[in-house]
Amino acid sequence: MWFYAYALRRVRRHFFENILTKHYKEMVILVLNCGSSSIKYQVLDVMETSHTLLAKGLVERIGLAEGDLTHKPQGKDKFELHCPIPDHTTGIRLVLDALTNPEHGVISSLEELKAAGHRVAHGGEFFEDSCLVDDEVKAKIESLYSIAPLHNPANLEGILSMEKVLPGIKQVAVFDTSFHHTIPAINYMYAIPYEYYEKYRVRKYGFHGTSHKFVARVGAEMFGLDFENSKIVTCHIGNGASVTAVKNGKSFDTSMGFSPLDGLVMGTRAGSMDVSAATYIAAKEGMSYAELDNMLNKKSGVQGITGISSDMRDIDAAYDEGNERAIIARDMYCNRIKKFVGEYAAEMGGVDLVIFTGGVGENSPEVREYVLSNMEFMGIDFDAVRNRGKRGTDYEISAEGSRVKAAVICTDEELVIAKDTYRLTK
Repeated sequence: MWFYAYALRRVRRHFFENILTKHYKEMVILVLNCGSSSIKYQVLDVMETSHTLLAKGLVERIGLAEGDLTHKPQGKDKFELHCPIPDHTTGIRLVLDALTNPEHGVISSLEELKAAGHRVAHGGEFFEDSCLVDDEVKAKIESLYSIAPLHNPANLEGILSMEKVLPGIKQVAVFDTSFHHTIPAINYMYAIPYEYYEKYRVRKYGFHGTSHKFVARVGAEMFGLDFENSKIVTCHIGNGASVTAVKNGKSFDTSMGFSPLDGLVMGTRAGSMDVSAATYIAAKEGMSYAELDNMLNKKSGVQGITGISSDMRDIDAAYDEGNERAIIARDMYCNRIKKFVGEYAAEMGGVDLVIFTGGVGENSPEVREYVLSNMEFMGIDFDAVRNRGKRGTDYEISAEGSRVKAAVICTDEELVIAKDTYRLTK
């Protein structure tokens, strides 16, 4: 009998040691953001009220002679692979291999992977919320190729590739445009013949909705605001950039429009400009529509003004060296953000909080200082010392006692996608 009692104690001890030392997974979700030649991914274990990041990584140079996979598992060494990656299906297979590898993997088998969440750029007027993927959803994503030719084809390719690699896995599409479905008609309509809206659904859609939604809610919690009774301006500033007026927890207006081209000066996008100036250039240069579109989307912005780079770090270096075109470009870039902050405060009848996020928004104190300086008339008392806060953290950049608050908040679009995937597949 002593042997059975001893064995029982060993089993119990082993069981409780496992509980204390191991992470038991509830729902492991793969989040995919597929570009034309890249795949960004994260793997999260999502629970009802919490989550754990297991791994993240990037597949690049898809379709070129030599592709790259960079895999970063939590608590383990980074893994890199360099080999031909002809298509997204191959790229996703390599990601799944990395996730299950005995040395640098984070799951024991693909059976642990319960669902995949996909970032999809454009949902048109079809999708007011994230949704489970079925044939109808895929057809609607494809029908929007003409509106979002740079993003939707790659986003759908990720969904189709997952179907090939893991048939039957539950998939969720999370749309950049969904958050902006609450924008009223006075803000989403264009003053052109109404028939073009009826025939082609030409209107403002807005983008970066997942990011704007996330940081607005985090900011409200940070400052004790009632999210559903608040006025917040969110600035998602990166190579692509947009500003959104979030009124009472809902998108009220946003700077991007029918496409991501409208609004702010960006890395390679022109932003808002007189349409006649564009058609005038096209006529003078003998440009086709495709060439004009390429010029405005890929050869303009700070890249077009400076002739140096689309990366603000390069523009900053040239700015500090006194490069005249870099000074013009960065000041234009910042001044356009400032204009939208003021415009949206006027539209909402005031503002409680201004938030900066995105690659530039989180990491450029110079941009934030330009935008928020001399805004005391709006109630923003900017603090230059707080503005130099620790990167990778959320922190206030308004002074003590400022009537309108300002903050840097790190966005986490992947977490929003994972939580929506959990909600729809749980």
